[in-house]
Amino acid sequence: MCVVHHIICMKKLSFTIVVGAVIICLSAISCEKQEGEGGTSSITGKVVVRQYNSNFTTLTETYYATDEDVFIIYGEDPVYGDKTTTNYDGTYRFDYLREGTYKIYAYSEDSLNYPTQHEIPVVKEVKITKRNQEVTVDNIVILK
Repeated sequence: MCVVHHIICMKKLSFTIVVGAVIICLSAISCEKQEGEGGTSSITGKVVVRQYNSNFTTLTETYYATDEDVFIIYGEDPVYGDKTTTNYDGTYRFDYLREGTYKIYAYSEDSLNYPTQHEIPVVKEVKITKRNQEVTVDNIVILK
């Protein structure tokens, strides 16, 4: 009788250990942090404006955009997660980001749909691969 009781206790203990291991694994997976705020990395860049005449046939001026909205999308989110505004020299910065993939964009006039002149996003994809990383994005060039 003692041997049977011992075997039953060992099976219960084994089952408890397996269930505990599964719970720990699931907890670790669910706690994995995704793209977004809460990290130690940053993304910086500049927005450049190419100013054209009213029908987009002649480039009249090129300059860094001041007070231009720049947006960031975290991972595969369907909407932007945050926005900032460029400073006097066209620079923008998003801080406190985790490792992952981001989309940075600003709106430009659509020269192909002249004269309706809808705005279209100019998007740059950015990857942060490690902590404490500062990624500099190529210039976002918008038309006006």
